[in-house]
Amino acid sequence: MENVIYVKELTKRFGDFTAVDGIGFEVRKGEVFGFLGPNGAGKTTTIRMLTGLSKPTCGSASVLGLDIKSEIINVKKRIGVVPEISNLYDELSGFDNLLFMAQLYGVPRTQRKRRAEELLKTFRLYERKDGLFRTFSRGMKRALAIAAALIHNPEVIFLDEPTVGLDVVAARSLRNLISNFRRQGITIFHTTHYLEEADLLCDRVAVLVKGKILTIDTPEALKSKTNKKSLEEAFMKITGLEPDVMAIEKGK
Repeated sequence: MENVIYVKELTKRFGDFTAVDGIGFEVRKGEVFGFLGPNGAGKTTTIRMLTGLSKPTCGSASVLGLDIKSEIINVKKRIGVVPEISNLYDELSGFDNLLFMAQLYGVPRTQRKRRAEELLKTFRLYERKDGLFRTFSRGMKRALAIAAALIHNPEVIFLDEPTVGLDVVAARSLRNLISNFRRQGITIFHTTHYLEEADLLCDRVAVLVKGKILTIDTPEALKSKTNKKSLEEAFMKITGLEPDVMAIEKGK
């Protein structure tokens, strides 16, 4: 199967602190690849490097066959990113935010309105489409940020804790959407604290602790190797973290 993300010895240092420490992995076309780890493990830093928001200290990576150092402009045209913190505009309405993002991504003018309306309906935001973004609840802001990342039908989608702040209905809708993406051959790079969510959605997962990848495998294989019934229990055994630590993480 074709690899659409390839990472080799990728490292990011901030002064004396190493946030990502020589990691390597491959993500296959059409799979949901989970990046699991506690807060501070290096998940967001990895996404920032792969999407051009931060330059690696050393190592290499490519997305869709494009080098993230020399071809990042072309990478950005073909990916969607849902950052941990919203990148939308408080002074614009929900609808206008999506239209603006559609323009930035080069969506044809004749398709922008229809595409924005489709996404607003998908995420149950259509009735608030004319409301200013700053008046949205946390969950509504999160949902609109996800919609904005999908506006140009990207080939690879990076989701950084996408369901944090979503209500039950919106989170279920997003999980169904991710499952649909898999069927369409779209690749998902998904970081999450929610291990049940990873168990349900991900084809393979990488376990990251203190900037290092401890293991990569399918959720079922990890449970089998550790003789555990849930991915959460397997994760605890692999990382040596206490259950209460992850409970705190999941509550954030």
